Amino acid sequence: MCEVEEDYTDQPLQRAAAAAAISVAQKCMKCKDGSAVLVIRVGDAFCKSCFREYFVHKFRAMLGKTRLIFPGEQVLLALSGGPTSSAMLCQVQEGLCREAPKKLRFSPGIVHIDEGAVCGRSLEERQATLSQLEAIFLASGFPYHIVYLEEVFNLPNSMLQSVSSNPASHGENYKEAVDGFLQKQRETLIHAEQRPTVVEQWNATHSEERVQTNLAQLSICDLFSKENSGSTVSGTSTSGNCPFTMAQTEAIKELFSSIKTLTAKEELLQTLRHHLLLYTARINGYTKIMMGDSCTRLAVKLLTNISLGRGASLAIDTGFSDNRYGDIMIVRPMREYSSKEIAFYNKLFDVPNIFTPALDTKASDKASIHRLTESFVNKLQTDFPSTVSTVYRTSEKLNTACSDLNYGVEQTEKCLLCLCAMDTKEASAFQATLISEKLSLNQAPDQVPVKEVTEQACCDGDGEEEKEKCCGAHSEACYSTGSNRTTDFLTLLCYSCRLTVKDMVSLDLLPQYVLSEAERRKRRAQVREQIQEFLLAPEEETDAISS
Repeated sequence: MCEVEEDYTDQPLQRAAAAAAISVAQKCMKCKDGSAVLVIRVGDAFCKSCFREYFVHKFRAMLGKTRLIFPGEQVLLALSGGPTSSAMLCQVQEGLCREAPKKLRFSPGIVHIDEGAVCGRSLEERQATLSQLEAIFLASGFPYHIVYLEEVFNLPNSMLQSVSSNPASHGENYKEAVDGFLQKQRETLIHAEQRPTVVEQWNATHSEERVQTNLAQLSICDLFSKENSGSTVSGTSTSGNCPFTMAQTEAIKELFSSIKTLTAKEELLQTLRHHLLLYTARINGYTKIMMGDSCTRLAVKLLTNISLGRGASLAIDTGFSDNRYGDIMIVRPMREYSSKEIAFYNKLFDVPNIFTPALDTKASDKASIHRLTESFVNKLQTDFPSTVSTVYRTSEKLNTACSDLNYGVEQTEKCLLCLCAMDTKEASAFQATLISEKLSLNQAPDQVPVKEVTEQACCDGDGEEEKEKCCGAHSEACYSTGSNRTTDFLTLLCYSCRLTVKDMVSLDLLPQYVLSEAERRKRRAQVREQIQEFLLAPEEETDAISS
């Protein structure tokens, strides 16, 4: 137990002495031969080659033990250009090399979302950053897609409708899928060996000089086709025309400037980003999306989501797999890496990454809940190195208990924005909050604050034409139109998304596909209410089918 008279002044000195004793002068903990070039944790010293093997093994072991990415599957890599996503791209490139011992067998693509419009960047600055990123994407040889945040105004109205309730199934287990993929590869190689070569075909009909001429032309054509196929660009290149208008740029700026807090801005930006990723994956045939979320980032996200009221969705927000969208699954293969390990790997092996300013760049620690939580975790990690891993392991335990939250959930029972299962149906604390809110708003019209009347009144104009448009009752009904619309919209959201929308000045600034889906759900709810007495209860429906 703690003693009142106990002296703790020597503990920081002892800690510093112990840290000084652990230096890079010691031998590698794995090979016991090479000199260590870095120390990841206390006592975990690695030489350069062993650290590379350790880093690569952790990535492939994460994909191997989960067995969610099947051979030949189309996987979209979401790259921001930062350290974690750049390290993820490097791991995928090495895993697809012919010399790799445990070769990856999926087909990758790259997507980057330019968010410079809401970060105060000019079009020239955005294009300069995109040019640097495009050079990295071209060097990878994977097809890539550059998407602008303004394109949320071009998304179809069916964007928020799940294609299926469960992720796409291959109808076979992982081992059978691997065996079938390898068998197809063997058949392809045998067929290629049995087929006569181009030289043999030309020798049968042409002279040697004609063969040499055509072979030269053939090699040039093959080289050109390989260059094109290896750097396929979907969407708009940095040198082409932008797929958005200046009006859309102003609209996205107005949307984010109308939000009062930085916390709500970051939440809405993350939601719109996921919608763009989902749409890009669907139209290009991808079934998985890889996100570059590190262990440190997920630990911060776990505590942040609890603070924002997203406790019911922690499992899918921080777990390895996120199946909330049904047909597209999000995976996080970098969740075992700390930010320190990623920084060391990028530095030692010259992994290129591009810094892109974000919404919270140069913001103070108390500017938002995200920044405050990140600062708290990082400072705690400095004195207690097991902080991040402890918080991270908690998310793994939550995943085992809540992994099936979104299976079998109807579309109307999911949040309109984040598409997670609704957490406001049977929450007693939330219901108590709603009752308190309703009681506090039950006031006479003359007691309503002037600001709220100005925002909601339908007859607050000064001219005669505006007054003629009023209903003439000058009662609460005059001020109920905007309030009722906001209330109807909030009923379609989970608790966390409600807090985000409440910080917005007007719902009209949201993209049209969000408003259209809200109206569609409202109409379906009204029709369902009208025919409710003719519908069978779930238990009765099951009995009728079985009989």
